[in-house]
Amino acid sequence: MWKTTFFVFMVVSSAWTATPAVGQQANGMEQVEIVKLGTIDCDLVETTPVVFDGKVYRFEYVRERYWNNRTGDSYFRFVSHTDGSHTTPFASGFHLGSAYVRQNNMIVTGVDDWGADKIHIFTSDDLNTWHDWVAFELPGYEIFNTSLIHDGERYVLMFEIGGPPAGVGFTARFATSRDLKNWNILPPDYNYAMERYTAPHCLRYHDGYYYNFFLEMNDGFEMRVVRSRDFVHWEASPLNPVLRSSADDKKIFNDGLTVACRKRIAEADNTNNSDFDFCEYRGKLIINYSWGNQMGEEFLAEASYEGTTEQFLASWFP
Repeated sequence: MWKTTFFVFMVVSSAWTATPAVGQQANGMEQVEIVKLGTIDCDLVETTPVVFDGKVYRFEYVRERYWNNRTGDSYFRFVSHTDGSHTTPFASGFHLGSAYVRQNNMIVTGVDDWGADKIHIFTSDDLNTWHDWVAFELPGYEIFNTSLIHDGERYVLMFEIGGPPAGVGFTARFATSRDLKNWNILPPDYNYAMERYTAPHCLRYHDGYYYNFFLEMNDGFEMRVVRSRDFVHWEASPLNPVLRSSADDKKIFNDGLTVACRKRIAEADNTNNSDFDFCEYRGKLIINYSWGNQMGEEFLAEASYEGTTEQFLASWFP
């Protein structure tokens, strides 16, 4: 939770197969082609690409230990995908944020501590003035990452539970709301998944299905995807994993990276691809994800997919 090469992996029935070359097929199924572009920053993990007012931004949760954080505290901000300029920081002291845009309203969800028992919502129509409130509180729970969507009828929030009523941490739980203020927490059996580590990160909706992109331990940490119509019965993609660590993670995609950061990238242990999120812009996906070792060495990278959100989601379930 924590320049252009085609990146694809195939897993069938949870067993590894050899990585097929680009353009080939595996077990008769077409690959999903994600292009890993390379690293853009150090010490950043949870980020969300979004389109707001016709422009692409990257929502960032800046941790206290971020190499260029001189405030002494964590905070949220938005960074222009075009020129790297950033908005005034907000939500000082908050953690594990995620952003979602609906009807020119930027909505950010986050927690006020790691393993907090409540979720906060921040909203803005200009990325400068923010309104905030507590969405809901679950005493006794430990809440981490969140991901918000609207399915055409209601908001749906996926939130990560670490314990104690989570089964094997980490587990995805769900809540729904019509207005972002009154929330219905779905019962514990509406989850994914209690029996193993399945740290949720990115929720999407398409054609009656909710798609959960989550982190699983399997020879390191890899991103996978499952889908469900009811949050109870889940179908795993036969093309999992979505992302797995590779040498392409260490490519440099930001010419402004410092010498010290480049050295860290070159020397870093890489057994993890996590915190996958994306937005659609002009018919293609802009993807952010993190790589490193899940033990404090963390780097932010960018990737892309040539196609729409609908095409991307459907392609995982041929």
